[in-house]
Parts: sequence; C-alpha cells; structure tokens
Amino acid sequence: MKKQLVKLSKNVAGSVKLPASKSISNRVLLIRALSYSFLPIHNLSEAEDTLLLDKALNSNTNRFYTGDGGTTFRFITAFLSKIVGEWYIDCSERMKERPVKVLVDALNELGAQITYTEKEGYPPLHILGSNLNKSKLSIDGSISSQYITALLLIAPSLVNGLELKIKGNIASRPYMEMTLKLMEEFGVKTSFVDNKISIAPQDYQFKPFTVEADWSGASYFYELLSLSEKGELFLVGLTRNSLQGDAQQVELWKQLGIQTSYEETGVRLTKVPRTIEKLHFDFSDMPDLVQTFAVVCCFKNIPFQFTGVETLKIKETNRIKALIQELKKFGYLLTEQKEGTLSWYGKRKGIDEKMVSIKTYGDHRMAMAFAPVAIIHSIEIKNPEVVKKSFPDFWQELRKFDCNQ
Repeated sequence: MKKQLVKLSKNVAGSVKLPASKSISNRVLLIRALSYSFLPIHNLSEAEDTLLLDKALNSNTNRFYTGDGGTTFRFITAFLSKIVGEWYIDCSERMKERPVKVLVDALNELGAQITYTEKEGYPPLHILGSNLNKSKLSIDGSISSQYITALLLIAPSLVNGLELKIKGNIASRPYMEMTLKLMEEFGVKTSFVDNKISIAPQDYQFKPFTVEADWSGASYFYELLSLSEKGELFLVGLTRNSLQGDAQQVELWKQLGIQTSYEETGVRLTKVPRTIEKLHFDFSDMPDLVQTFAVVCCFKNIPFQFTGVETLKIKETNRIKALIQELKKFGYLLTEQKEGTLSWYGKRKGIDEKMVSIKTYGDHRMAMAFAPVAIIHSIEIKNPEVVKKSFPDFWQELRKFDCNQ
C-alpha cells in the first residue's frame, strides 16, 4: 500500500498551477463527439476520468470501461443509447455500487433499450442503441445533476428534441447551468422556464475551445493558506467570470479569512481577519467542497452545520461517513443528525498519536482535503495516487510548500 508523507511549512508563499476543469472538459468532449468534429480542445484536463471518456469516445470497439468516473459512465451511457448498435459499459467495483437507475429509466422512456448485466439499478450495462424518438420526460432533480446533464447534452441530437420537467429541488444546480451555457456556446438554443427545460432538434456548431482552470482543485490551496501562519498564494488560470459553480467559494473563504483578488492570469490569495465564529452553509450548489470546508473548520476551531450534502453518499465513497471517521482520528466528533446534514459543534477529545494515517477510500477529494493538515499535524495519506482522478499533479504542486524545501 502506497503512502504519502506530508510535511508542510507554516509560511506558505508561491504560485500553483491548477489542472484544467474536469467538469468542463468532459462536457466539451461529449459535445465535440456529438458534433462529429475533430477541432481542438485546448488545455483539456489530464484527469483520469477525462482520459477514459476521451478514449471511449474515440474507440472503435463496442465494449467500454469507465473506471471510477461517475460522469464518464453516465455521459457514455446517454451517448451510446442513441447510437445504433450493441454496446457494453463496464466500470470499477466502486462504480458498481453507485446507482444509475434514474438515468437508465429516463433513457428507456425516451426509447432506449438498456438492461443491467449484474445488479438491478447499477452498472454495468448492456445497450441496444437506437434512434430515440420520444421527447417528453420528467426526472427527479434531487439525486444527481449528472443524470440531467447527460440527458441535456444529447437532447439536440434526438429525433424530436427534449422537453424535460424537473421534479423537486435540483442537486448541484450550477453544474446543470454550466451544461446549458456550454451548449449555447456551441450554437444550441435552450429554454429554461420554471422547472422545465426545452431543447429543439438542432446541430452543435463546434469550434476550437480552451478549458479554464479548475475551481474545485483551487479549494485545497485556499485551505492550505487558511491553515498557515502567514503567506500569500497565486493560483494560475482562474477567472472571475467562470462557468464553474465552485467559483462561488470565494465569498465563503473571505468569511474564513482569505481574500481573493482577480488578476490577468489568475487570482491572488491573501490572509485577512476572519469574520465568523461559526459556519452554517447550504452546500447544495458546491457539494465537492464539503470535505475541504469540514476539515478546515475543524482545524480552525470553527463549529459548523452543513446542509445539502445528501449526494455525498453516492460519490467515490460515502463522503459523510469517511469524514466522520477520519476527523475522529484527530479528536473531532462530527455528527449526521439527519439526512443531508453534517455538523460539528466544537466537541473534541484529545489524541496522542504523533502521526495520523488518513484513509482515502479510493476518493481523490479525501486525499486532497486532508493534505493541508500537515501544516498543523504530522500525517500520512494512504493510496495517494487517487488524486489522478482530477488533479494528477497535486502532490507535485503541494511539494512546493514542503518545510524541507
């Protein structure tokens, strides 16, 4: 079992090269495939999920492997359901535990022929692709925005387009809005009124595209500076007018004592006095940042209550359970008093360990969210290679702030 020993300086200063946005990269890859285009995508993410999606979309086989990638699996499922032929999609063991029934039911209702090859409601899948000629559909929006995004991306290429009614609250709404903005960027007209999205049959107009840097990956370096005694960081490639919902994190970090200044080639982070003693926040729009903020709040002694975290249980791991377990190793006693809520009320017990070993549970965000803790406490990260899922150069970038440098 590989381990990553981390020793970080309490004085953090320098620049960080962030990866390209995986979320944008994956959407643009699918749009390019639906456009039957070979025009370039510049600064494409090198994340494992993106590489697997790119490989699948350029494959000449009828069998596909998507690894741990939830987005990859769901996008490929929607894409193949409308391509005439017989297709098989396989994935990792963890992905076989993540439900896909909502998407499969929706696609079958549109006219697809998708069946499960193992457990009902879960990957892997067998698909008999065909022309999807039905256009009206209702879907529960509270489970995962990836289901809605997969349907939206293929909507313009359906025989009669798509009229999608979304029931209930929309989980991770900014990701769905990102999808619509990217579709419009490539010439597709959409209508989103109340809870109904309408997309007529039309062609994507693909053009060369440059992917922006990843705001999700930025959160770990905000955390790093927040836990430091002093310093200043420059994060390359981030923009003020981002398509990414996680760009909203800047206001939350300001409350925690990090000021963001936008410059021509990125953002500069500086330390300022924090303005809160407790943090109550709804993470429905930024679920991928829950781990980052849970860890930083504990180590800054800021009690919190986070709501809107329901979808964290069906990610790479059950992130709620994993956070409770790993933060307990430092004495922090988190609770999940009801579904969709994670809290820490300031209760802590003492610990004696000089070195704490962090399990990652196959989850890239567990590794990256805990790594900055090395400023305060000696830690090791088990299975550090999991970061390749979204930020392959994470350890290389973090090493810039090693206390031995």
